Amino acid sequence: MAGTPRRAEVSYAVKVSRGAGAPIKLQCGVIYMSFHQSLRSLVLAATMAGATLCSAAFNGAKADEISVTQWGTSLYGAPYAVAMADGLFKKAGVDITSIIGSGGGGTTVRNLLASETPYGEVAIAAALAAARQGLDVVVVNAGTRSVAEASLVTMPDSPIKSLKDLEGKKVAITSPKGVSEMLLLMALKEQGVDASKVERVASGGYVNGLTMLEQGAVAAAVLIEPLSIIRADKYRTVVNYGKVLAPMATSVGITTRAFAKANPAKLKAIIAGRAEGVKALYADPAKAATIIAKDFKLDPAIAKIAVDNMIGPRMWSEGEFNIAELNRTVEGLKLIGEVTVDVDWSKLIDPAFLPPALQAVK
Repeated sequence: MAGTPRRAEVSYAVKVSRGAGAPIKLQCGVIYMSFHQSLRSLVLAATMAGATLCSAAFNGAKADEISVTQWGTSLYGAPYAVAMADGLFKKAGVDITSIIGSGGGGTTVRNLLASETPYGEVAIAAALAAARQGLDVVVVNAGTRSVAEASLVTMPDSPIKSLKDLEGKKVAITSPKGVSEMLLLMALKEQGVDASKVERVASGGYVNGLTMLEQGAVAAAVLIEPLSIIRADKYRTVVNYGKVLAPMATSVGITTRAFAKANPAKLKAIIAGRAEGVKALYADPAKAATIIAKDFKLDPAIAKIAVDNMIGPRMWSEGEFNIAELNRTVEGLKLIGEVTVDVDWSKLIDPAFLPPALQAVK
């Protein structure tokens, strides 16, 4: 058709998405379409259709989207996947249909703060950093409480048999002051190994560290599930951190104090839905593994092993606060210089949004 296409802005648009087992989610916004002036009638039709759909979306119950660190790559998010698939959030009174994922740290906090439903599960280091920066955040539930998914590996024929054997050697961590370095230092301290005699080399990522290990640049490398399961036949485990370190809180649920004050019922429903997801996960690990395999795009056999490995150490908390477990992580953060003083948890946590049976702080 002759003529130069022009771009016009139509005042309504519809974004359709859904999480596992969840209903369609509609979001209204802006849509662009290229057209010729002779097709103005299509613009009118699109506008009218968009307005109708958007009106329906606004008049019905609106779905919510929350943030979870390492969504799709780590088992932090397993309870959320189960809760969405089994309709447990809906039963609790909130419609969670999708998760905003991130690589962790400050990115998860930023995603959370920008969301219409500013709730998310983040690493404790990220929550404490947000509080230090003066952000209006409050910790409303505990998340994961074990580091059983993390380990240190070496080559099958390596002479490294224990952490003591690492003295005078190089170990690949992902990044300075990151969780991988923190867990290594905590394990060395627990085993009485002088950390100053173990050189840490930042690899930039788990796979990068494994490459360094294979090339002989380091004597050992940090690893995490499910990657450790996928490559189980290529390396030998020196130590699984979950067997060396006592239970410690590794993630927490946070929100803004303003949101908590304005939306207590919704916040309680989110936390309750997640708690029910944890119960369902422990009650039927095989079913949970099937859900996680689909949502995280894992081989079903790998997902089953990953979930089964976390059942024994009870990786997922239903949300109750245990100060000793929180403080163990704080001590680890001190080892890497991320935290310099004790944390006054009474100023940061609020258990009032937990299910009644979980509100007592241990």
